Amino acid sequence: MKSLIQAPALTCDVLVIGSGAGGLSTAITARKQGLNVVVIEKETFFGGTTAYSGGVLWIPGNRHAKANHVSDTREAAMTYMRNETGAFFDEAAVTAFLDTGPAMLEFFERETDVKFVPTLYPDYHPDVAGGVDIGRSIVAAPYDARNLGKDIDRLRPPLKTITFIGMMFNSSNADLKHFFNATRSLTSAIYVAKRLASHLKDLALYRRGVQVTSGNALAARLAKSALDLGIAIHTNTAARELTVSGKRVTGALVSGPDGEIRIAARRGVVLACGGFSHDVERIANAYPHVRRGGEHVSPVPTGNTGDGAKMAERLGAKVALRYPQAAAWMPVSRVPQKDGTFGVFPHLLDRYKPGIIGVTRNGRRFTNESNSYHDVGAAMIDACKHDRETAMWLICDHATIRKYGLGYAKPAPVPLGGLLRNGYLSTGRTLTELARHAGLDAASLEATVSRYNVDAKRGVDSEFGRGTTSFNRYLADPAQQPNPCVAPIGDGPYYALKVVMGDLGTFDGIQTKITGEVLDQAGAAIPGLYAVGNDRASVMGGNYPGAGITLGPIMTFGYILGRHLAGVSEQDIRKDAHEGHDGSLSETVLRTGT
Repeated sequence: MKSLIQAPALTCDVLVIGSGAGGLSTAITARKQGLNVVVIEKETFFGGTTAYSGGVLWIPGNRHAKANHVSDTREAAMTYMRNETGAFFDEAAVTAFLDTGPAMLEFFERETDVKFVPTLYPDYHPDVAGGVDIGRSIVAAPYDARNLGKDIDRLRPPLKTITFIGMMFNSSNADLKHFFNATRSLTSAIYVAKRLASHLKDLALYRRGVQVTSGNALAARLAKSALDLGIAIHTNTAARELTVSGKRVTGALVSGPDGEIRIAARRGVVLACGGFSHDVERIANAYPHVRRGGEHVSPVPTGNTGDGAKMAERLGAKVALRYPQAAAWMPVSRVPQKDGTFGVFPHLLDRYKPGIIGVTRNGRRFTNESNSYHDVGAAMIDACKHDRETAMWLICDHATIRKYGLGYAKPAPVPLGGLLRNGYLSTGRTLTELARHAGLDAASLEATVSRYNVDAKRGVDSEFGRGTTSFNRYLADPAQQPNPCVAPIGDGPYYALKVVMGDLGTFDGIQTKITGEVLDQAGAAIPGLYAVGNDRASVMGGNYPGAGITLGPIMTFGYILGRHLAGVSEQDIRKDAHEGHDGSLSETVLRTGT
């Protein structure tokens, strides 16, 4: 269904504005409780930021970890959250998340097409009290998007820069290893050839890859589940303003391909608009590197312009910028396109590989490059606090870039020439020449590499401790010993790639109750108005403790909100979570819609 039917008005129980994991998890849960739900999405595609994401959920105590006999406790998770959120620790919200997350997961896996598989991800700070080396992160199972039927055309494609001719990689290091080893292993070469042949066939038939993974798989699975429940997802349909009767939000005036229509919502309106990553005015206040005149290039959908926050503020809602880190930082590079535009490449993997270091314009290292993207981003912001520009340059030698790639540059045998000619990469026969081409301090760069190499030959990093945690080592190269994150930078030619600041979504946002009610400036709930997803302030307090700490809470609080809208009390939600009861209504109730 591409647009709303031509009608002056439409009535439902719940109107959800936004079609990412927050909006769809809320919609599905409410529908399973028997409510009539309508979802609108202003963009051409459904899936929101979720469709671009890694599709990972951080759920301590999840059933996959228990099935694999992973040792973890709720007390450890609470300790970790307390340590990670610091001054912004919200015990009530964290308790709700930890108590309800496992029940949410079981509900979706039992009642819908949403399925997950375990990962080997350690927490991002496993050396912090309460952190663990494995078990809390799960990832959406791969999915055949053809199950969406004609709606496959409305599933947001994955971020182009992280695919290979539109092909997604499975959410495992094993899949990537075959591509890295295709020129050195017959087994890997055969594997890659089969994958490419299947993908090229899909492109010919469907004009896109259909074997989707990661966040694209999660978005597809959520959308399929919603559509199968009769939840209409109206794309190209934007909320213009919320409607109010007395003090209660009663619906919204929306605009779609067929014109404007009023949607009345008996139970409430849910803001799930994706946060404010592309709200130029708000990020100028919220992001320190933007405040001082620096560049910010976000890879999240361009439609995340803070619509939810703006609509809520017009009704007196509190949208505070409290957290020192207002967003989930992601170092990115700008990839020149043939039409003169730029793609955005998120640096998820290369920084962990041995033989790659990061320096600022002064030619010096400033952090452990194998820390999480958020931690490296925060370190970039701090390292450049006296500069107008917030940037780092990734540096490596020829053997390293051909083995691992660098950013958008792929490993051998994919050629580098085009990326050298368009300026994406800089190169030099010597470090001095590289520094001159990249605009770096040559003497400092040479000294930095020399100091790094002294340590690297012994497999250590005495300056920043690279490779000392299980998370550092997880995405590195286990074949590089004794430290999978550290290897010397060898002979030239050398390469440099400029990296600037981006984000994976905002952490600050609309202030709500645990059950999702939007709060006004005095801390009172605005009747009929709710928020979920990145529109809602994160329970993580501006920190990034592990893989999936965005989507895990998003779906958990979406589940809580969906049940709250159906009249399930907060006490009953917690009781059901402890007892493992999902509280969904019978098929008879769903068919009648009562």
